[in-house]
Amino acid sequence: MRYNFDEIIDRKGTNAMNTDGFREYIFQASDDMVFPYADDEFIRMWVADMEFATPPEIIQAVKDRLDKRIFGYTKVFDPDYYRTFAAWAERHYCWTFEKEHLVTSPGIIPALYELVEYICKPDEKVLIVTPSYAFFKHAVDYNHLELVNSDLINQQGYYTMDFDDLAAKAKDEKVSLCIFCNPHNPSGRVWTPEELKKFGEICLKNNLWIISDEIHCDLLRNGKVHTPLAKLFPQTDRIITCMAPSKTFNMAGLMFSNIIIPNKELRAVWKARHYSFENPLSIAAAQAAYRHGDDWLKELKNYLDGNFAFTKQYLESHLPKAVFRIPEATYLAWVNITAYLPSEENLSLYFANNAGVLLEGGNMFVANSDGYIRLNLACPRSVLEEGLKRICNMLR
Repeated sequence: MRYNFDEIIDRKGTNAMNTDGFREYIFQASDDMVFPYADDEFIRMWVADMEFATPPEIIQAVKDRLDKRIFGYTKVFDPDYYRTFAAWAERHYCWTFEKEHLVTSPGIIPALYELVEYICKPDEKVLIVTPSYAFFKHAVDYNHLELVNSDLINQQGYYTMDFDDLAAKAKDEKVSLCIFCNPHNPSGRVWTPEELKKFGEICLKNNLWIISDEIHCDLLRNGKVHTPLAKLFPQTDRIITCMAPSKTFNMAGLMFSNIIIPNKELRAVWKARHYSFENPLSIAAAQAAYRHGDDWLKELKNYLDGNFAFTKQYLESHLPKAVFRIPEATYLAWVNITAYLPSEENLSLYFANNAGVLLEGGNMFVANSDGYIRLNLACPRSVLEEGLKRICNMLR
């Protein structure tokens, strides 16, 4: 391997959410919150960034941009950025899109907040499938709209869409938007083209807009293929696609994402109201990721596949009543531990206090998620093994 995913990197003192901000984010507490474990003793398997170094090709591109010495107001003017990202999309997803449809945002989360406001009228509703990434709900709540949940069908950890329920809820004339996760977080499903086609037809038949959050699209198990939702519906301009290099290449802190808005009127609203300047280092990093990142990503996927296989074997040996399937995408394990903690509501606090492991409980994923924990497996194998050991020793 050219890249070392076993390296343990100290992130303390870098203002990292993972090490320096977990009290505020997980527990909504101040810095003086005390645990039985010192901060350095925690195994951190919670927030969805990786414990792996960002690829050296990206770091070098940032250094090269630093050598230019001036960091004034910056936007993506060079058409080579579009060509580089479009080539990545065509190479990996066999999908193309028009240059004028591409805008950028500091992140997909802030883009969600804006798009919900731009699309929905004050008395309208937003549909999501659950369990769901919590910020889908937060964006709806922030804009004072009503959230409509459609629970996914869970068969021993394998999730599918309840199309009858989706169709019934999409028929509500007040539902104007669906926020969708493709691949799905937290379950890690890679939706098939058939599933996506049926889902899209339901939404579009009922005149819904769709925001398709595809931030995990590069992080697939080997042998799996991602299908952009918009690829299946080239005739519509009501699907907004959100992608980013942030999850794939561990550069979330650079705050840069790609938002593809085919609809001319919505794009005009975005451009009129969105603050569109970008960090010059972020542009350089993103372009380098899409130009030079293939080899690193290939090795990352192999390493993650190994981490998932290790996790499955470990849980089967030590927590046989836990329900876990290796996800088709993401670096996140979604584990049902109801058999061991049937009545515990705050799983994050429970594991922090009793196992010294920071993780996210199912209560953080809106609905249809009780009894689950989400574990971030994008870490060195030695860290993963210690985290699983602590979890299993506490539950047995």
